Amino acid sequence: MKRKILFLFFVITSTVVFAQELPFAYSPGKKSLSKISDAAPASNTIERILFQGNNIWLATSKGLSKSTDNGITWINYYKTESFAEENVSAIAYGDGTILAAAWHFETKIGEEVPVGTGLRYSTDEGSTWTKIEQPVDNPDDSSIVYGINTLRALPVVVPEQNFIYDIELTNNTIWIASFAGGLRKSTDKGVTWQRVVLPPDNLNSIKPTDTLHFSLQPVAGSFGSEAHLNHRVFSIYAVDDDTIYVGTAGGINKSTDGGISWAKFNRTNQANPISGNFILALDYNKYDNSIWAATWKAEGVTEYWGVSSSSDGGQNWQTFLTDERVLDFGFKYYGNPGSYTHADIFAASQSGLYRSNNNGTTWIAAPEISDDVTFISLNTNHFRAVEVKQENDAANIWIGSLNGLARLTESNSLWEGEWKVYLASEQTASANESYAFPNPFSPDEEGVNIKYSLTEPANVTIRILDFGMNLVRTVIQNLSKPGNGEQVEIWDGKDENGKIVPNGVYFYRIDFGSGEPLFGKILVIM
Repeated sequence: MKRKILFLFFVITSTVVFAQELPFAYSPGKKSLSKISDAAPASNTIERILFQGNNIWLATSKGLSKSTDNGITWINYYKTESFAEENVSAIAYGDGTILAAAWHFETKIGEEVPVGTGLRYSTDEGSTWTKIEQPVDNPDDSSIVYGINTLRALPVVVPEQNFIYDIELTNNTIWIASFAGGLRKSTDKGVTWQRVVLPPDNLNSIKPTDTLHFSLQPVAGSFGSEAHLNHRVFSIYAVDDDTIYVGTAGGINKSTDGGISWAKFNRTNQANPISGNFILALDYNKYDNSIWAATWKAEGVTEYWGVSSSSDGGQNWQTFLTDERVLDFGFKYYGNPGSYTHADIFAASQSGLYRSNNNGTTWIAAPEISDDVTFISLNTNHFRAVEVKQENDAANIWIGSLNGLARLTESNSLWEGEWKVYLASEQTASANESYAFPNPFSPDEEGVNIKYSLTEPANVTIRILDFGMNLVRTVIQNLSKPGNGEQVEIWDGKDENGKIVPNGVYFYRIDFGSGEPLFGKILVIM
């Protein structure tokens, strides 16, 4: 029942376009078989990592990727019949089924917005896939029955407002966190969907026997000015079939009866509260049964970005990593399953990767991540996913970032061991070719990799030039390089004075040996 999600940036108070009603009933589409193999994942933006037996699954900005041999080779489903050119925002596994949520960008009212395109699921470890259309509400319905109540419900009928951020599986039930579509569930593999009622912003709990007077709606709409941040859902974690945690823009909701009754924890309704009400990720530490949450600032004046953890089921919270915008958690366990002695906690954030071996009291940042064989650096501080795969005495720490994937086969010391970095890129066909990736790039989040090939040893110089062909930065100068094929150098987007360059078009020039120089173009966008 391990959940995995993606985070896409959005503004909580942004205007949302809705219509009216509850869920359509959708039938799964046809199955298809299509996949390709490669030496690396198809994308360098790794949103989530999931382990299933010997399989490693990645949700990326270029679809779904899978490895069955600990990362030696990869099966990429990008541009296959099942996934086309879709991104994947969330993955989950349970009861022999792997699920992936697909999406892409579309232009809406002059802006690029993420649009959900439904789910894909496989019951044979990815050999064949079945498509489930994007769950949306039916415009004709405007009410929902909850216990003794019939509540008004604002229908959310467009796919961009039903974007799936997270998936969870319990016994015979698929749960999805679908932004303004709220919490939805299906008990028939996506043929039909039901919206799940969560407490409104002004109530700390609900149960079916309560007499309730509120509307199920994430923004002001057809039923007046009432709008509930707690009806905008982004994350979900099921401890078991009965105990479920759901993260919204209004706090953390907990059910102990399989999603029927709910209690809400937020910044203002507890003596020892969470740091912020916007919950981007939820995870569970099996060592001490604690719940961990990425608790971002929403709208409250006392809220702040950080990590919140509870070891008593949500009654009290401790907060850590103040001002860090965390996107995912991972755990390395010591001892044997069922009798762990302790656990290391990992937190992937937009400004670093952190680890604690004392339950959050102190945190140790990851070192610069560089491949021990190729010396290629991951070249970013923006981390989006972290998971630990443990087998016998070996621990592989898998790290997803905005600029590539990394694996640490850890020794007995923290952050020490063998590093492997995976970068998705085109192959250079000859020594006469080069290119830069990612391109365009944002220097405040990542560097740009300049890739070229050498057929013999040479002294290499790489310079960055502006649009007027003036020198901006010398990346390397007369550096002796072996003639062993492809090489990668990194420009951090800074000039010779260490300042980030302005937005615009830049050129790189590669000089090596007596050959003709190579040129390429780089676009900087902040």
